[in-house]
Amino acid sequence: MQFLAQVILSDVEADGVGLLSIFMCQNDPGLCDEWDATAGGNRAFTFGADAVHVATSPGDGIALLEETCAVSFEEFDAEDYLEAPERWHKRTDRPAREVLGQVGGRPAWLQNDETPLCGGCAQPMTFVVQLEEGHDHQTSMNFGGGGCGYGFRCGSCGTAAFLWQR
Repeated sequence: MQFLAQVILSDVEADGVGLLSIFMCQNDPGLCDEWDATAGGNRAFTFGADAVHVATSPGDGIALLEETCAVSFEEFDAEDYLEAPERWHKRTDRPAREVLGQVGGRPAWLQNDETPLCGGCAQPMTFVVQLEEGHDHQTSMNFGGGGCGYGFRCGSCGTAAFLWQR
């Protein structure tokens, strides 16, 4: 599975600790059901506070990815995610398509609400992050062409889930 993203949980909740890390199958052709939170085509994990540190790139070896992409986190108030890119564009004069997701809040579902239930306690998981595919075809995530990914966690059980919609 290919690493897609990680979110520092204290960026989501003031008392959040650790990381949410998201991975997705990258078979060619795509034979995994990675849009489903429970079908096995993707995985999400939560890691404790000891995992939160900046990793350095190895000096030697073989890089398996030709391109990588990093994004910065900017706090921005908006009523909902769908209005945020345009309001951010007006404030910064940067392209609205540079908004690549949201941390916390409510998911802006492209289809129906698919909030996963925790496999341990059977309660709805807490929304952590919504991710856009990206604006560069060499580094964008594959959410079916224009889709969004959604990451969740269960604070009680320490489990996590990821799915996407288009």
